[in-house]
Amino acid sequence: MNTKNQKLTEKLNQLLADYQIYYQNLRGLHWNVKGPQFFMLHGKYEELYNEAAEVIDEIAERILMVGGQPLHTFEDYLKTAQLKVVAGVSDGKQGVEVVLDNSRSLLERFNEILELADGDEGTSALVSDLIGAAEKRIWMLSAYLG
Repeated sequence: MNTKNQKLTEKLNQLLADYQIYYQNLRGLHWNVKGPQFFMLHGKYEELYNEAAEVIDEIAERILMVGGQPLHTFEDYLKTAQLKVVAGVSDGKQGVEVVLDNSRSLLERFNEILELADGDEGTSALVSDLIGAAEKRIWMLSAYLG
């Protein structure tokens, strides 16, 4: 594997680890949300974690396509991820803030990878799609919080 693909694999694995934490944060928020926004947020978190599960698979497959090996243990995810595990959040507003913060961090990772992927159209296309989705999610969550 060339140096560029090694660096790309490293960054994609960091993204994979972050996405696994993001996914699990969403699952916890979905399970634990309480209050007047329960029905709306419970459904929204489920939508977001289902979407995240698909993205996780796409990232892992992209790592394989560039000649790397995707991380696949929780231990590796926890060692590699920059996102923090969130536990015990049941307040709706606080939960949305967690998703917003996670989404902003993921957007930073996407932009780093897009810059690194210069000339790798497959990775660029994947990350460009993720950027658009994250920007929309950030806008909507920000609007929700007022």
